[in-house]
Amino acid sequence: MDVVQLSAARLEELIGRFSKARIVVLGDFFLDKYLDIDPALVEVSLETGKRAHQVVAIRCSPGAAGTVVCNLAALGAGQLHAVGFTGDDGEGFDLRRELSRLGCSTDHLQVASDRRTPTYLKPRDVCGASLAAEHSRYDTKNRGTTPAALEQAVIASLDQLLPRADAVIVLDQVEEADCGVVTQSVRELVADRARKHRQTVFWADSRRRIRQFSEVIVKPNQFEAVGNDDPHPGDVVATEELVAAAGTLRAKNGAPVVVTCGPAGMIVSDPHWTRIPGVQIDGEIDPTGAGDSATAGAVLALCAGATLPEAALVGNLVASITVQQIGTTGVARPDQLPGQLREWHTQR
Repeated sequence: MDVVQLSAARLEELIGRFSKARIVVLGDFFLDKYLDIDPALVEVSLETGKRAHQVVAIRCSPGAAGTVVCNLAALGAGQLHAVGFTGDDGEGFDLRRELSRLGCSTDHLQVASDRRTPTYLKPRDVCGASLAAEHSRYDTKNRGTTPAALEQAVIASLDQLLPRADAVIVLDQVEEADCGVVTQSVRELVADRARKHRQTVFWADSRRRIRQFSEVIVKPNQFEAVGNDDPHPGDVVATEELVAAAGTLRAKNGAPVVVTCGPAGMIVSDPHWTRIPGVQIDGEIDPTGAGDSATAGAVLALCAGATLPEAALVGNLVASITVQQIGTTGVARPDQLPGQLREWHTQR
């Protein structure tokens, strides 16, 4: 198996082209809503006797497909367009505001009065900097089937944006089948558009259905690649088994496969099977959004002219920066990448 090579000069060349990239992000846009709680202010409810946690600050950030946008914006992408839908609610207002602050167009983010804006509500203690400070999370998702009219609106938006897009990133976050943006019908239509627009990078990531995509670059993790839906902590897939399974997926998909292997990095199928070692991190990490940040880095690099192995390494560098940001969905800046590449070379 080949091993990726990337020089400092080549990385700088790629970074220099990030600002020219025009990228469409199609998928499930969530709102990450952080409630900062001061444990010293806790009260006891007179009515129930239960503790009443006191919120001293609220922070909102785009999540899921929005996490991809956050990282693309931080890395300096030229144009960003969000395609999907939100509810007609306060969370939808907050999500659109935060996307606009990032310079991402929300003209094609439909407002649906019969849908909720998917939200991850994340309470955490302000006095703790580690993951132990996090409370249980509260999720709001749509659990009814997405109406056909919304599916058609999503594809109509994609068709309007495609002629001027360098890449389309598809992010399928909702685990319940056909309850999010990326329904079976939308997946089939995305495959059709990918066949017709070979000059455009199409990249897909999915919580549960990565094997149902075709004609687009897919990014399964090592367990999804071998069909293991319930891995145990510490499990690792042997390289021989992983390459064999990924090869089968490559043939079925009709497009390249990028397999993520946690701290070990990635394996990519094209132009040859190539291992992409990860950057080893000492100390506590927060993997929240790591895959989305890797997607952002890799797709930007592809838009800049990188080979798939080079792009995967850029994705690894980005993720190695974001996982060191505890208690938030992190981002990486272009000026941080050369230092991570030097560390990667030193570790090799």
